[in-house]
Amino acid sequence: MSADTTADAAAGTTTDPTAPTPTIVLVGHGMVGQRFLESLAERGVTERARVVVLCEEPRPAYDRVQLTSYFSGRTPEDLSMVEAGFMEKYGIELYVGDPAESVDREARTVTARSGRVFAYDSLVLATGSYPFVPPVPGKDARGCFVYRTIEDLLAIEEYARTATSGAVVGGGLLGLEAAGALKGLGLDTHVVEFAPRLMPVQVDEGGGAALLRTIERMGLTVHTGTGTQEVVTADGAVTGMRLSDGSELATDMVVFSAGVRPRDQLARDCGLAVGERGGIAVDERCRTSDPAVFAIGECALAADGRVYGLVAPGYEMALTVAATLADETGADEGEGFTGADLSTKLKLLGVDVASFGDAHGTAEGCLDVVYSDSRSGVYKKLVVSGDGVLLGGVLVGDAEQYGLLRPLTGTVPPVSPEQLVLPAGAGAPVALGPSALPDDAVICSCHNVTKHAIGACSTLAEVNKCTKAGTGCGSCVKTIEKLLPAATDKGLCRCFPYGRSELYEIARTLRVASFAALLDSHGRPEARGGEGCEVCKPTVGSILASLAPTLGIGGYILDGEQASLQDTNDHFLANMQRNGSYSVVPRIPGGEITPDKLIVIGEVARDFGLYTKITGGQRIDLFGARVDQLPAIWTRLVDAGFESGHAYGKSLRTVKSCVGQTWCRYGVQDSVRMAIQLELRYRGLRAPHKLKSAVSGCARECAEAQSKDFGIIATANGWNLYVGGNGGATPRHADLLAQDLSDAELVRLIDRFLMFYIRTADRLERTSTWLERLEGGLDHLKDVVVHDSLGLCDELEALMAAHVAGYQDEWAQTLDDPERLRRFVSFVNAPEAPDPSVRFVPERDQIKPDLTFLTLEGVTSR
Repeated sequence: MSADTTADAAAGTTTDPTAPTPTIVLVGHGMVGQRFLESLAERGVTERARVVVLCEEPRPAYDRVQLTSYFSGRTPEDLSMVEAGFMEKYGIELYVGDPAESVDREARTVTARSGRVFAYDSLVLATGSYPFVPPVPGKDARGCFVYRTIEDLLAIEEYARTATSGAVVGGGLLGLEAAGALKGLGLDTHVVEFAPRLMPVQVDEGGGAALLRTIERMGLTVHTGTGTQEVVTADGAVTGMRLSDGSELATDMVVFSAGVRPRDQLARDCGLAVGERGGIAVDERCRTSDPAVFAIGECALAADGRVYGLVAPGYEMALTVAATLADETGADEGEGFTGADLSTKLKLLGVDVASFGDAHGTAEGCLDVVYSDSRSGVYKKLVVSGDGVLLGGVLVGDAEQYGLLRPLTGTVPPVSPEQLVLPAGAGAPVALGPSALPDDAVICSCHNVTKHAIGACSTLAEVNKCTKAGTGCGSCVKTIEKLLPAATDKGLCRCFPYGRSELYEIARTLRVASFAALLDSHGRPEARGGEGCEVCKPTVGSILASLAPTLGIGGYILDGEQASLQDTNDHFLANMQRNGSYSVVPRIPGGEITPDKLIVIGEVARDFGLYTKITGGQRIDLFGARVDQLPAIWTRLVDAGFESGHAYGKSLRTVKSCVGQTWCRYGVQDSVRMAIQLELRYRGLRAPHKLKSAVSGCARECAEAQSKDFGIIATANGWNLYVGGNGGATPRHADLLAQDLSDAELVRLIDRFLMFYIRTADRLERTSTWLERLEGGLDHLKDVVVHDSLGLCDELEALMAAHVAGYQDEWAQTLDDPERLRRFVSFVNAPEAPDPSVRFVPERDQIKPDLTFLTLEGVTSR
């Protein structure tokens, strides 16, 4: 972006009347809005029209279907649905945090919250829905939340830290996801559902009963057939709930997930027709009562009188409007949007739940075929007509056959319904697979992809790229995989037919020293001569960085071709934060720091107005730096003896330590000395994933070494080495590799372990998952790095020695070269101008990002 663009947006000026036409304005940037943009790009509309997107949330479109996976370790960036560079590639203007405030249909303009006015030729409303909160007393108290956006989840997560119990109002799809989130946060969790069963829209009475039994076995308390009468409060905060049956719950927080309503206020205010119960009325082309205005997704009341709350119908609407706008004559393409498949498959609280077709058996004369096993929590019901046509079904506890049964709906299955519901070995001798489906069967309902279309592809990655099947809710992936050839492509991406470890060996043995050379010599034929993709570029960049001393190429990560291969964080040698600012983490080996260095950090934080926090890895993190401030901050730190802590890279982060024998009466070895030695040895080591380590001075394990990629625990006779540990969302205790090692033996084994991991691991694979995947597991690893069974140890040690000898601090390297410093500016056309969109507000005597002002255009970070 340019400084002029940002300043103009902040000033609230009117769009230049000479701007290219036609102009398409999209209001809303959720999943459906992003699919609309992708379809415009695919049809070439972005080449001949200006496309403007007004997004209310402080981030581009993300996968709301997978929202709850945030609590399983996925970051907001992981959930993003916008490929890096997408907006820039197609010239789309994205304004995040700047929603539409009003529409003037006569003048054909949209006014955003910032005051900026956009003229339009076509306006597309994708404003989605809002959570329904029952009008009960206390609903606005502190501790009441809704469950709809990433910001909602962040707020819930923060509040739950001081809570012990929580209640969810609503036992539908989102309600049970919210309940699972509260349970995962350690709260005693209640679910309150007004209907007589859970998930009343999707499952029948039998399915609801099976689901209830399973969820109650997990420790959740479910209240069905009762509503919320009042949220009880004290001093403005939630203390309980009073239910309509007269009972009361003691709870610290309440999450409302009682359904959604179409967000149609913008349409109402400008005089568009809306339905009696809400929703912007549209025809089969998704046109509103104004031919220049369209509505798609959850805000639209379709021509069949239904508001669709699933993503698949929204995608169909998006494609319908994109097709209409792509045709300059305005002629219709096909029949338009006439309705959609409402089938769903989810995993709620670890329980598979699916429904499809006429799940409740409303068709006249239909019959049920039911299998129920209350002990295992499995319930299956198929609805069939009198002549054997499959009409629909409900699956709870075992939805393995969903990918097969849903496409068979409307047909007479090749086997009896009984054989489709009975488990293996219980009278179901016929194994019916996806091959039995007709070619016109829709495998992916999110993107309306048939079996025939999938059959033209050979890999799952190719299916994803060519048809988008499998990239929506994901319920069709297993079926797709069964339709693909048995020989699955093991290539890293669409550019290379080799995996990461194979590319490492190719680069090392053939001394291929550049990405371009590797792509041209070993890439897929169709990719040679190209630029690569967002998967292979950082992967190969990491490989070349780890082999730099061996290949005789410069080790600086931003020199020449290497700069174009890096992720956002590596590109600026700092961690990008949610508001576009950066954090700076100087290395503090072993957590040991002098008072003078502590003073320097404090002075830097004070002088640059940075937020400071002590991390879990015994370092000090400085947040809130603009990109143009980074070199000045580094200068102060480097002059004081600090260097880059590599908090931004897939490399060694920290070697944590206790105080050890020097100070602690229990210590048996000098853990601080060893931690410093190891951190200085392996600093800057590029790897498939970040690396963490720790050294404990005795068996009391104060440094938590067994949760690290490589951890060391002191013994009376030396050191025990543990490998393959992992904290985070999927913790794993490290395995003991060797014990009672001398200092030299310990360093030698770690050298071998790390280089063997770097040599053989897959892209973004932690040592924990690598060790579990490694054929032969720990025993094989011992054979290789302890007993040298493959004769590799001399080579592994030499590779590490080359790394140690060639290490240079990346901050200092940058500061020593004026040309390298030129990249650290907010705007290329105004190097001295700070980014005005990076703003902060005070909190607890420090700063935090001002998210209300967040207007960065399409910023994402990995």
